[in-house]
Amino acid sequence: MAAELVLTDVSIRYKRHGHRDVQAVDHLDLRVAPGEVVGLVGESGCGKSTLVRAICGLERFQTGTATFGGTPIVPLSLRRRPASLLPIQMVFQNPNASLNPRRPIGSQLEDARAANPGNARSVAELLSEVEIDPSAAALYPHQFSGGQRQRIAIARAMAVGPQLLIGDEPIASLDALLQAKVARLVRDVALRSHTSVLFISHDLSIVRLVADRIAVMKTGRIVEEGPTEDVWNQPQDDYTRRLLAAIPVADGLGRLPG
Repeated sequence: MAAELVLTDVSIRYKRHGHRDVQAVDHLDLRVAPGEVVGLVGESGCGKSTLVRAICGLERFQTGTATFGGTPIVPLSLRRRPASLLPIQMVFQNPNASLNPRRPIGSQLEDARAANPGNARSVAELLSEVEIDPSAAALYPHQFSGGQRQRIAIARAMAVGPQLLIGDEPIASLDALLQAKVARLVRDVALRSHTSVLFISHDLSIVRLVADRIAVMKTGRIVEEGPTEDVWNQPQDDYTRRLLAAIPVADGLGRLPG
């Protein structure tokens, strides 16, 4: 059964010796409903990556409540990852962060499948779904292009059978021609498996292609949130208008806000 992500009044503050504390996430509310694709948009340094790391248990929320499927999200310990967090999987900006360069991709997908006993699709099915020839299962990560490695990372995340897939700037390292294709692939692969998506990006034009709803983040807070086309066509916050105005028109996706 799909689960809902609910963040209520969450904050994350970093202490820096000899410097002022950094308020990375500031009393933020966010929901991702079952089967929904939410785009979280904001400039670098606004707190997006810190937020999603905390959702995955890699950081600690200092205030507020964070639940997934009604179960509190807790930080990872030195032991195995809690079973309650396994349905949350992340695709990182750099696919090398999740792929072992010393092992064939097929064996790495098998490892991920082991976390989903009885329900996991075969390695061949997982590779086909991300448009990689199943015969490539015996190859190593360095034998693929950057775009192919990112698709393999998506397949590895999906092998676990997640209920929520988080893409943390998953297309930022790709060239412009591949960004839209991989972004759509994230959405299509996830929704075919009834998986919710939280797609993180600084690029509103790409998020518009994949998200049902957009949340705009600035200095640790959500400053605007709504259905994708509403935010795109009728932005309410000046910061959102500036993000839209910064999109190059020449790329075929951008436009100046009206």
